[in-house]
Amino acid sequence: MMVVEHELRKLGLPFSRVELGMAEIIGDISPVQYLQIESALSKTGLVLMDDKRAVLIKRIKDAIRELVYHGEEPLVINLSVYLSSYLNCEYACLSHAFAQGGEGTIERFYITQKIERVKVLISSTKLTLTEIAFMMHYSNVAHLSAQFKKCTGITPSYYKQVTMKKSRG
Repeated sequence: MMVVEHELRKLGLPFSRVELGMAEIIGDISPVQYLQIESALSKTGLVLMDDKRAVLIKRIKDAIRELVYHGEEPLVINLSVYLSSYLNCEYACLSHAFAQGGEGTIERFYITQKIERVKVLISSTKLTLTEIAFMMHYSNVAHLSAQFKKCTGITPSYYKQVTMKKSRG
């Protein structure tokens, strides 16, 4: 965010805010200014996205990843309420944009992200499935196992066996 702010200031472009994945520029920008922003950001490894739907989808994904990978407390409200509040947008609009972008459903993406995190925890920690289920806010190991199998086609226990074999050579 600091890099984006710095580049916008350097180009003399007024902005009202810069957040993760978004900058709000005040007023219209010329095609030349657009190319200047694009060039400045690409030098820092960032990409300018001007497709509003693509930006919204990225923000949804980032919010879900933040929740899955850094959320300490279980989600006590529905995912839809959380995302609507976090992104300051009605859930119907979020859901529609996500689906129209060919991403499937937000709920499916959320579950997939949780299972990806579970896979990382299984293969890189010594946590038991019970501990992982608790950490990932599943009601019990059976629920985690059922969701894991539905997403991957194998059980978490089998996944652990396979990854342990691969790590031993």
